[in-house]
Amino acid sequence: MQKKFEEYAKLLVEVGVNIQKGQNLIISCLVDNAWFARLCAKAAYDAGCREVIMNWGDEFLAKQKYFRASDDVFDSIPEWRVRFNTDYAREGAAFLHIAGDDPELLKGVDQDRLIRSSRASGEALKEYRQLQMSNACPWSVGAIPTPAWAKKVFPDCPEEEAMEKLWNAVLTAVRVDGSGNAVRRWKEHLDTLQVRIDKLNELRLESLHYANSLGTDLTIRLPEDHVWGGGDSVSKAGIHFIANMPTEEIFTAPLRDGIDGVVYAAMPLVLAGDIVDKFHFVIKEGKIVEVHAEVGEEKLKAETALDEGASYFGEVALVPYDSPIRSQELLFYETLFDENAACHLAFGEAYAECIKGGGNMTKEELKAHGLNDSITHVDFMVGTADLSITGKTRDGREVPIFVDGNFAL
Repeated sequence: MQKKFEEYAKLLVEVGVNIQKGQNLIISCLVDNAWFARLCAKAAYDAGCREVIMNWGDEFLAKQKYFRASDDVFDSIPEWRVRFNTDYAREGAAFLHIAGDDPELLKGVDQDRLIRSSRASGEALKEYRQLQMSNACPWSVGAIPTPAWAKKVFPDCPEEEAMEKLWNAVLTAVRVDGSGNAVRRWKEHLDTLQVRIDKLNELRLESLHYANSLGTDLTIRLPEDHVWGGGDSVSKAGIHFIANMPTEEIFTAPLRDGIDGVVYAAMPLVLAGDIVDKFHFVIKEGKIVEVHAEVGEEKLKAETALDEGASYFGEVALVPYDSPIRSQELLFYETLFDENAACHLAFGEAYAECIKGGGNMTKEELKAHGLNDSITHVDFMVGTADLSITGKTRDGREVPIFVDGNFAL
């Protein structure tokens, strides 16, 4: 396993953020996972990194804060935190986030505190998020198992067995087997994604129509100059990086006011440290006008009301139902993995790279091209085994994009 851990750390650093010689690397990680952060730091220095700067987190203290801190704490973000993220992003540092949180860490926390904290953070870090979403700096998100997460995925297993099973699932998802061939496997995977990306871009789609037996009946219009992407992205400095590891998606941005119908979630969503399940949205002219959920409805309503853009959509992502992650037949309770097991949508901020030349556009210019702006971006899964997606081209042709949950292209 040690060889696999080292190969995974090297993959995140050399392929995920693609660290360059003389570049700084910011690693965000829980203190309980320091051992893996150290492997990533070693790999970064081996690759010529200028300095590794740690951004530690602690689940125990985070939970204590929400339950016990003074109430005014949740209305602002310290200036040093804003400067830390924004200044490093401005200079083009690479950002690696190592996830692995307890999916139900903040269950029972006062909803008002969560909302105010999200709004304060979103507003204070708006420039940092804009730099990230426009690929001003390379960034990547990976994850490693923790006992709380493992027990949620494998509730009937002893902790040690649950951890072993989740590690095997994670490493399989990121194509790491200890042989040292993960980089080659990722190049082959990226080449496969690029073939489909090229086909979608050649179609010049005007809209997509989603339908399945859950009740989804949704039409999504696309900006005229939209661009499909996936696999790796390119920073403004020309550095290729992979934002999510694993990644199986091909994505673009919808037209902000161009979505109508109803869409049902196919999987639970971990949102703000709690679980939302069996939910659906009713959407008119791009705006979410109704939110329904059997579990976590108030939390979901609050997230879609963080700001005006939170009730509109920012991403349309295509993932085949027979993806390597879905084939493991696991619910990971971690969006990084679950979103790569099924087609998904995201309400909130759109990625600038989804518009031709968007990386060099201002917020106002992106809005003029039909992209949504928000302080949040939340992915939720909509793909099922019977999902059909039909595309309509700008010359009026109808093209099957997905049939029975998988690509028809």
